[in-house]
Amino acid sequence: MPAHESHRADQAAFFRGGGSTLFAEERALLGDLAGRAVAHLMCNTGQDTLSLAQLGATVTGVDLSDSAIASARELAAATQLPATFVRADVYDWLRETAAGTQRFDIVYCAYGVICWLADLHAWARGVAAILKPGGRCVLVEFHPVSNMFDQQWRLAADYPAGGRLLALPGIGDYVGASEGGLTPSGYAEGMQNFVNPEPCYLHQWGLGEVVTALAEAGLAITALHEYPYTNGERPFAEMRADADRRMYPPEGVPALPLLYGLAARKL
Repeated sequence: MPAHESHRADQAAFFRGGGSTLFAEERALLGDLAGRAVAHLMCNTGQDTLSLAQLGATVTGVDLSDSAIASARELAAATQLPATFVRADVYDWLRETAAGTQRFDIVYCAYGVICWLADLHAWARGVAAILKPGGRCVLVEFHPVSNMFDQQWRLAADYPAGGRLLALPGIGDYVGASEGGLTPSGYAEGMQNFVNPEPCYLHQWGLGEVVTALAEAGLAITALHEYPYTNGERPFAEMRADADRRMYPPEGVPALPLLYGLAARKL
């Protein structure tokens, strides 16, 4: 996390000036947020959470990381944007919230969250339990197909399924590697040659498994979009950026679904 944050220049001024880190895809799925109660699960350091507050939402950000939540709270204080940040395991927080009276109009999750879920169905049931009747889950996530290729666009792995574990040496500095794609506040050189000493274990889920888990939890899928680009991040070689920080494959690489977005409504 410190490596990622080191590349984000003057975030407080960016937000005080009305800036937002949300992309058009999530904005379209979220709709009008004025006066809406929003839970942002696995919110990391809170930039998207504060962007939701910027749009008029009453927002609660939840993340497991002490340092991420501390950074989010510090940024919220510096920007004076109203947001509540909770340091908690997502399953614990969903269960405890469901046992209480607080309910949300929208539960929002985005970009690299599904891979951290060991129990997809428990997560979906928890999301459904804290939504108001008619409330929505909005998810924007990297497409499972993208996980079948190595960085040079070579087919290298089976389609993700079943939550099987993927062991990695450590999450790298994808913010620095984005070369400004993930730093709308401005890019700072920051930490260089970062090597994460902490290994991690990700859970591999297919798109059908995500949709099925939400449907079985009592949510009706109202939108499912697949996009042939990523937003901000450059997970593959020679990706081409457009003016909106969308990252496309290089010439000669066929269009592939690299990102998806869905909305699901509580019945």
